[in-house]
Amino acid sequence: MRISLSPIRPYSVVHSLPNHDVVSHVNVTMSNRHCRCVLTLPSPTISTSRSPVMPKPDTWESLLLNQDHTVPVELSSSGSNYPVKLGRRWMEYQGLQNWEGLLDPLDENLRREILRYGKFVESAYQSFDFDPSSPTYATCRFSRSTLLDRSGLPNSGYRLTKNLRATSGINLPRWIEKAPSWMATQSSWIGYVAVCQDKEEISRLGRRDVVISFRGTATCLEWLENLRATLTHLPDDGPTGPNLNGSNSGPMVESGFLSLYTSGAHSLRDMVREEIARLLQSYGDEPLSLTITGHSLGAAIATLAAYDIKTTFKRAPMVTVISFGGPRVGNRSFRRLLEKQGTKVLRIVNSDDVITKVPGVVLDSRDQQDNVKMTASMPSWIQRRVEETPWVYAEVGKELRLSSRDSPYVNSINVATCHELKTYLHLVDGFVSSTCPFRETARRVLHR
Repeated sequence: MRISLSPIRPYSVVHSLPNHDVVSHVNVTMSNRHCRCVLTLPSPTISTSRSPVMPKPDTWESLLLNQDHTVPVELSSSGSNYPVKLGRRWMEYQGLQNWEGLLDPLDENLRREILRYGKFVESAYQSFDFDPSSPTYATCRFSRSTLLDRSGLPNSGYRLTKNLRATSGINLPRWIEKAPSWMATQSSWIGYVAVCQDKEEISRLGRRDVVISFRGTATCLEWLENLRATLTHLPDDGPTGPNLNGSNSGPMVESGFLSLYTSGAHSLRDMVREEIARLLQSYGDEPLSLTITGHSLGAAIATLAAYDIKTTFKRAPMVTVISFGGPRVGNRSFRRLLEKQGTKVLRIVNSDDVITKVPGVVLDSRDQQDNVKMTASMPSWIQRRVEETPWVYAEVGKELRLSSRDSPYVNSINVATCHELKTYLHLVDGFVSSTCPFRETARRVLHR
């Protein structure tokens, strides 16, 4: 196989690859900021032209209605399009080396894994009852045994083992009794735990995988919790606990996110701990991974859950967070705790998504240029005072930065579109590298 780069006007090749075909040439051409990869095969049935050859409309429609964000699988010498076996490299794709060398250009196996976990988050959205007039508002629409099948993951190889609920800790005023009931819904279904049970999938992944999936903000009180943006100390049962001298120099996280994770007689934290303890007892002797994924609010909750699990269980398996469009969660001390305990966080960020730039401010040279930076000229004593304020956050983990502006299929650059999960999955599907930000063969964005 040979690879050539050409600045000439791109052309496309549309061809269904039979298993016996062998790729003999890959031509990558560039048009403005978009890339197109063209496969040349030793077959006379290839159709080429100077203008893109589009599939039949019903083919595109079936692709869109299917909402399948899985990218074309990397071709082997036999042209096989089956998922690649991760085998012994599974820890690398779970972030053991912080995804070094896998993000730019984006590794095809990692792309598939990110999109696969994104579909678990999609299923959490699909399963939630958003209708405030429904008697089952804010609950799960499906039974535990059918949820994955009915929410878009019929052949995932996973089995749902636990439904999860989050409770708001906001004290409601008395007048709320006269308001519609949906406004005062304090506890709501927010996600689930699922365990890989299929032997073939376990073999492909190289381990048994446990997924915890969280949806984003949905209820009125969850929106109010999002607005409680000041930092607060972690609970007493953390490895450091609150700073006893009353200063703000210890590990702190966003007040509203922590409230949703820890509030209630049987809190979300309690549910997660109980289920992880049970699963560790059942599968602790096997190669095991724990992948926590979520979008928006769910991304923040996923980060808190990962920290909590690694803190609570001394023999916890490898814990990885795959977050989509997540807001900031904690301060620099909190980030240091995550790094010390070995929690791996991959943040999928759309640079056009304002939600990823809130709450608070960031004074950290590690962060992107669109954040507030700490200047070298600032005296150290002022730096310390600023860092101790309840508004100074720090970004955590490794970042895969994308942009809606790179996609020819995102029709508008607005807050809602840029933040939607489907936009994130589309951008992951299309991203190639920082020098070739988007491939034109990516699936189009679905419109509501």
